[in-house]
Amino acid sequence: GKWHMGVNCKSRRDHCHHPLNHGFDYFYGMPFTLLNECQGTDDPELAKSLQDTYWFYTQMIILAVLTLLIGKLTNLFSVKWKIIICLAICGLLYFISWFSSYGFTKYWNCILMRNHDITEQPMDLEKTTSNMLKEAVSFIERNKHRPFLLFVSLLHVHTPLITTEKFLGRSRHGLYGDNVEEMDWMVGMLLDVIDKEGLKNTTFIYFASDHGGSLEAHRGSAQLGGWNGIYKGGKGMGGWEGGIRVPGIVRWPGVLPAGTVINELTSLMDIFPTVVHLAGGAVPQDRVIDGRTLLPLLRGTVQHSGHEFMFHYCGVFLHAVRWHQKDSGTIWKAHYATPVFQPEASGACFGRGICPCFGDGVIHHDPPLLFDLSEDPSESNPLSADTEPLSDTVTRRIGKAVEEHRKTLTPVPRQLSPHNNIWKPWLQPCCGTFPFCWCDEENNKA
Repeated sequence: GKWHMGVNCKSRRDHCHHPLNHGFDYFYGMPFTLLNECQGTDDPELAKSLQDTYWFYTQMIILAVLTLLIGKLTNLFSVKWKIIICLAICGLLYFISWFSSYGFTKYWNCILMRNHDITEQPMDLEKTTSNMLKEAVSFIERNKHRPFLLFVSLLHVHTPLITTEKFLGRSRHGLYGDNVEEMDWMVGMLLDVIDKEGLKNTTFIYFASDHGGSLEAHRGSAQLGGWNGIYKGGKGMGGWEGGIRVPGIVRWPGVLPAGTVINELTSLMDIFPTVVHLAGGAVPQDRVIDGRTLLPLLRGTVQHSGHEFMFHYCGVFLHAVRWHQKDSGTIWKAHYATPVFQPEASGACFGRGICPCFGDGVIHHDPPLLFDLSEDPSESNPLSADTEPLSDTVTRRIGKAVEEHRKTLTPVPRQLSPHNNIWKPWLQPCCGTFPFCWCDEENNKA
């Protein structure tokens, strides 16, 4: 399914970020993310968030090149031609990135791959659901006689909400509801295959979402990004509960009792140590592993999650910290930064399309905003020394946990920096002769 972790580092075919270079033995899906441009019917999504940035950098670089050029030609100051040429090339790349976001995104970003080969460019959204399902079923059937890990990252419940004709209009909740129903059907089909192949009692299945509903996703008055109930905020907002609190559903008949509800907070980072545990392995000991195996909690041998503190980031910026106070059971949450909503009382960043992680788009809180999630899960009433005698003590304890946490971090290059976001034609996956990337291997084989 959706990988969205990048593909190449230095050349079009080095595939350094590809799943096959990160532990997987087989891959079928989108190496990038699903965008409105892939369907071509909604407002451009990539353009909405990046066009202004691309155009700003283009203008700044052009201005710098012209200034240096005039200075060079009039002998006002000395500058090497190499510097001017490099800047001009950089400006051209930003211009192409800006220009291409108005039409080429579909052909360059909306692609399907099988292992290292591109099978569809651009992808045919009408066939994507059946293609993903066929691949997953085929994988189970090929590997049913040995242990396997199947990770299915569905393209559903993500704009532009690609839904086959069979499910359109089925839900009372519009297109989003239709998309949820089709996803539910797909999961059911996979579970049926597990059952049919006699793997039901030997297969651990974990179903969850990677984030809460995207509040900014709209088409007219229709909400396309889901609903977060009583929880504040949504996708991409750093620390608000609406963006990070999602349900998880686990199935393992014969091992885990059915109908059990666990209210302890866990993390998607827990999947890694859980899978390692199930496979009889051991997690690496040369680094801090943030996840905890879920098995003791699921089996009931422990009553509480292994997470005392959880750190909620927006990009590389720490926005909030959660503390499950073991002696009292109280769950505290401290917000160090929160997004500026547009409009102010809307609960989302409609003006920007997505909430930023830093800069003028966030408010920094010192002391942090403090909530007692045990009593106020909707994060409506920030606490102070006047309303909560323990507020200073809790804030200091969370601050100490942040200090200890930061000691375990190793600086890495920022993946979302302007340099890494600029389109680099030499890294562009392409079947055909670049820039004319076009192929449909699926139908050719058929």
